[in-house]
Amino acid sequence: MPIETDYLIIGAGVSGLAFADEMLTSSDAHITLVDKRHAPGGHWNDAYPFVRLHQPSSFYGVQSRELSDFQIDESGPNKGFMTLADGPQIVHYLHGLMRERLLASGRVRYVPLSEVTDDGAIRSLLSGERTEVDVRRKIVDASYYTNSVPQTHVRKFAVADSVDCIPPNDLPRRAVGAAHFCVLGAGKTAMDACVWLLVNGVTPDRVTWVIPRDSWLVNRASTQPGSEFFEPVFEGFVANRQAIAEADSAQDLAHRMEAANLWLRLDPEVEPAMFHAATVSETELQLLQSVGRKIRMGRVEEITAKGLRLQQGEAECPRETLYVDCTASALVRKPAIPVFAGNRITLQMLRIPLIPFSAALIAFLEAAQPDDDARKNRFTTPMQLPDTVDDFIRSTAIEYSNRLEAARDPDVRAWTNSSRLEGYARIAKQVAADNAPRQAILQRLKEATMAAASNLPRLLETLG
Repeated sequence: MPIETDYLIIGAGVSGLAFADEMLTSSDAHITLVDKRHAPGGHWNDAYPFVRLHQPSSFYGVQSRELSDFQIDESGPNKGFMTLADGPQIVHYLHGLMRERLLASGRVRYVPLSEVTDDGAIRSLLSGERTEVDVRRKIVDASYYTNSVPQTHVRKFAVADSVDCIPPNDLPRRAVGAAHFCVLGAGKTAMDACVWLLVNGVTPDRVTWVIPRDSWLVNRASTQPGSEFFEPVFEGFVANRQAIAEADSAQDLAHRMEAANLWLRLDPEVEPAMFHAATVSETELQLLQSVGRKIRMGRVEEITAKGLRLQQGEAECPRETLYVDCTASALVRKPAIPVFAGNRITLQMLRIPLIPFSAALIAFLEAAQPDDDARKNRFTTPMQLPDTVDDFIRSTAIEYSNRLEAARDPDVRAWTNSSRLEGYARIAKQVAADNAPRQAILQRLKEATMAAASNLPRLLETLG
């Protein structure tokens, strides 16, 4: 039978769920979520078992439900910082959200193992059955930035039959008995695999790491929410804005960020070419620096019985090597398009790297004024996920514009300042008026932000 709904959401990953959650809070709309996977949570259902968030858990999930336990890790590479939710915790959180809040509301329909066809119908991936949908208001595309994950991506290199090459999902099961490991990829997944091996007793000389491009890494010490971290974090914000205000090129900006200990790099002798906002602790960085052999010869083109054929040469590896394929790219390079366009909403990132916050803000704006696309698009200029420092500068300029527009509107400003997913604005608002030292930091941050905004146009002109 045909179905009716106000909003048809394509994708039940974190973005789609964050949008649906806020619409439940801010409107009386009926929502239908359609997803190709068997359960809500998107790529988290396929994540490797030792994956954890890069940043504190309080920045992740949906607006109505806290993910963080606000505890401090007492051991391990994240010691001294707020806990990072792992994959099983996030899956449990998102499945519970669907069951206990969304479906329990009576205003949400969830259709798994299905897809939305080009003409707007729902087609079951199991039976092929087609269901017509009357969408009373809008289609919400929460799949525009669908990424690839190690478990399901298609390799772009050949592997000899005699070679053992596995996704990181299989590493805990296959690591026992392996004499040598070769981790392929330079992103956070590869870093997680290297750290996992080292903290579980594999000696650095038994690990080879193929790094096609070095990356600038965000120091996790600068991303801690909570009042107890106020001074170092907000002083870091001031240093961040000052770096942007004083930089005269992308490289200069990166080096100023590094000098302020906000950004880190693997090797002081290697200039990073990549910036994906991957976040590490300095303890994790030390573990990564200890890896016995690092190969910087471009991407892998083939794994043979003897070793690796790469873009810039060949490298031998022991015959008993277990290769760990971490080359799936979470970065989706799609053009930014208007978020609100008639009867379609396309969820995109509005602040780096706050993707769930962006989806929730889009939902709040839609619920407040569903028919005023021009007004809503003022607050929601989208950005691409950054690949380089140049991209970071472009995205930062867009973020500043979005923040300025939000600050000018009382309703949007109030929602943003109270959002748990944004985190820092709420902490700043809680600083007592008579707390002179902290108020002085906030004043310096305001002044530095204005200086950064003034220099961003000049910095953008230097980009290729």
